[in-house]
Parts: sequence; structure tokens; C-alpha cells
Amino acid sequence: MLEFLNRFFGRESSSSKNVAKERLRLVLVHDRANVSPELLTSLKNDLIKVISNYMEIDDKALEVSLDGDDNQVALVANIPVKRLKRANSPVL
Repeated sequence: MLEFLNRFFGRESSSSKNVAKERLRLVLVHDRANVSPELLTSLKNDLIKVISNYMEIDDKALEVSLDGDDNQVALVANIPVKRLKRANSPVL
């Protein structure tokens, strides 16, 4: 029975530990890239404007973040697409 409790509670703390570790890693990536939350919000709004010209997207569910390690930083965007806009393409 003790083994069961150790596995049950051990898994939860391990999961919490991994979540905290990932959050700290993301904070460090943002800090090293010198990107403010305001800049990331502005970038997200600009992406919504541009992509909305070509696709109907779920802008409430759109996620934009920075990811990376010591050597590089990547912009990661998860953009739920509802449908493509095929007719009346914008003129560039």
C-alpha cells in the first residue's frame, strides 16, 4: 500500500516539478531574447491582422511564444484555422 501511495504522490510532484521547470525555461528564453510581454502581444496582434487576410482564424485560441535554448530562439505560433479564404485575395 505504501508503494501505491508513493507512486501516486510521486507522480504528481514530478509532474508539478516538470511544469515549473518548463515555465522557468520559458522565462529565461524571453529574458535572453530581450522580448517584453508588450512586444509579444503586439506581434500576436500583427499576426492576427495579416493571417486574417487569407484565413478565418480563431484569434481567441491563437498562441504565440518564444522557445529555444542557449544557442537559438524560435517564434512558435499555434494558429487554429477555421477556413481558408479563397476568393477575393488581397492585392499586394
